[in-house]
Amino acid sequence: MGTLGRAVYTVGFWIRETGQALDRLGCRLQGNYYFQEQLSRHRTLMNIFDKAPLVDKEAFVAPSASIIGDVQVGRGSSIWYGCVLRGDVNSITVGSGTNIQDNSLVHVAKSNLSGKVLPTIIGDNVTIGHSAVLHGCTVEDEAFVGMGAALLDGAVLEKHAMVAAGALVRQNMRIPSGQVWGGNPAKFLRKLSDEEIAFISQSATNYCNLAQVHAAENAKSFDEIEFEKVLRKKYSRRDEEYDSMLGVIRETPPELVLPDNILPDKPQKGTQ
Repeated sequence: MGTLGRAVYTVGFWIRETGQALDRLGCRLQGNYYFQEQLSRHRTLMNIFDKAPLVDKEAFVAPSASIIGDVQVGRGSSIWYGCVLRGDVNSITVGSGTNIQDNSLVHVAKSNLSGKVLPTIIGDNVTIGHSAVLHGCTVEDEAFVGMGAALLDGAVLEKHAMVAAGALVRQNMRIPSGQVWGGNPAKFLRKLSDEEIAFISQSATNYCNLAQVHAAENAKSFDEIEFEKVLRKKYSRRDEEYDSMLGVIRETPPELVLPDNILPDKPQKGTQ
């Protein structure tokens, strides 16, 4: 990007910053009524009524996720791309070290037919697979919900229990610890092995580490991103045949040229 391009980018950046500052000021002046706006851009964290999300500073929330209303997210947890956690008619609690993977939906129920209040409670070190649906249910510590599974109102997934991918856990169903259930409706399949129980904890740890990588990438400034693009272009490597098909001629930077006597594909000079 040239000098003119950088100047235009900087002006645009400060215009947007000023607009956002004015928007925040307007929201404060409106108090608890600003949520009534009919048109708003995407916001990762959004108030609803008088409730605001409470997210630990060490949790990762992807830019395209939505956390709305009475939602608490604990330390080291991660809410991935496209997820929606909507705590409007009740509360959502997510413990520490838990991962809710891409496109999953977590909602609540005000109450069931018998009048029981049904918030959604997710414990510590839980793994929620991609595109899962949790509605007014409880998932205890170190449990595992497979991709595309659905847990309905009043369902309870006990510690070290697993719901298989695509399973439907019906209302008020309880899945005991150490078991895996699957199918539609979900039924007992078998007991989990010690290795599988250990895998649940390891899965949560892996996602906690991966979330730190994504958080670092999302936090990079424009200059850092541009610098990395230059580095990748400078040190990119392609097969000669691939380049010839594209008609590309690459000049190897002098600092990357190795002496002939240490190139692996060439014999050393003076040897037979």
